[in-house]
Amino acid sequence: MTDEATPTADDGEIHALFAGAPQTTEFRKLRKRVVRQTREAIENYGMVVPGGTADQGGRGARWLVCLSGGKDSYTLLAALTELQWRGLLPVEILVCNLDQGQPGFPATVLPEFLSERRVPHRIEYQDTYSVVTDKVPEGRTYCALCSRLRRGHLYRIAREEGCSAVVLGHHRDDILETFFMNLFHGGRLATMPPKLVNDEGDLLVLRPLAHVAEADCDRFARAMSYPIIPCDLCGSQDGLQRQQVKAILDQWEANSPGRRQVMFRALMNARPSHLLDPKLFDFAGLAAGSEGAAAPADFGEIPALR
Repeated sequence: MTDEATPTADDGEIHALFAGAPQTTEFRKLRKRVVRQTREAIENYGMVVPGGTADQGGRGARWLVCLSGGKDSYTLLAALTELQWRGLLPVEILVCNLDQGQPGFPATVLPEFLSERRVPHRIEYQDTYSVVTDKVPEGRTYCALCSRLRRGHLYRIAREEGCSAVVLGHHRDDILETFFMNLFHGGRLATMPPKLVNDEGDLLVLRPLAHVAEADCDRFARAMSYPIIPCDLCGSQDGLQRQQVKAILDQWEANSPGRRQVMFRALMNARPSHLLDPKLFDFAGLAAGSEGAAAPADFGEIPALR
């Protein structure tokens, strides 16, 4: 089901998604920070492909913005809509909710929310819940298989709707947690990239909230009183590994406020010559007197951790 309603400016200077927004200074700063960081990620990672056609993800492209009903996806939709509304995001937005047949899922909440605010959207029903519960052994989490099935349907919908990108609501903390899960359990330095091409090579996958903190998403969605749908309706939770990593990061942040942001900056400042992967840096070809033999001039001492 697709609703192609187009928003207008009849209600004032801002989109209907922001109707009833708090007028406090604190919320205005929060809103400005979320929108600024979203725009920053879009520009830094070339999410609107420079010089590309609409089909390639350039100006005039159509984005499939995934809305689950959680705090992160609401924040994503609001930030993208404000950027689009202000002429800073030259793409068309189509919101998609995939109803996966979870028991107790409030099927009318998102269609009503989007229609009332005149947001173009498509609601898709696919009972992946039954497939997952049939395939996953008792006692195991559903999340991995559920995510793969969901992603496959979203790719299909994006193609059907003529979209060049599938846009997801993963934020800074999701990216950090995934990095440490790979570090601790996968033996590799990797995380969720802000932009990638799917395996088939025909769609971009974008994460515009890559620079936005989870706490800001939570504060924003709750301040706007968006109808948040719980993420645990299926009775399963994300794996124990992610919960353990989240607890570690929470403790580090409590001991040293700002630690998360420092670690996130490290992901944006990789130095292959100071790691140990010969596929990324030609250690074998490095010799005294050769170009690149000297350490970078700005390579300072590593600060002590507190």
